[in-house]
Amino acid sequence: MTISYKVLGQINPTANTLTTAYTVPASNSTVISTITVCNQNAAATTFRLAIQPAGAAIAAKHYLNYDTSLPGSDTITLTLGLTMAATDVLSANVSSANVSIGVFGSEIY
Repeated sequence: MTISYKVLGQINPTANTLTTAYTVPASNSTVISTITVCNQNAAATTFRLAIQPAGAAIAAKHYLNYDTSLPGSDTITLTLGLTMAATDVLSANVSSANVSIGVFGSEIY
């Protein structure tokens, strides 16, 4: 078993569009240790994060955060230790532009 510690994904999603932040490669597992959500706007915004097992269509049960408030010019750091299997997808949605999301962790193969 090999473990690779790395930046798993970095996105700047379009407002109000569910966007893939990271997909676990086939035959791998992943542990997401930290997710950062950075609001580069002066105004407050909201964000959503979801894990879709095996790339399933989004459903209410997949959300980790839903319309979570993020003050202007601020960053939220989530240290979670999320375990994901092959082809699982981490998605994000933001309510305004200029919000970046970073995903950090380990791929196991």
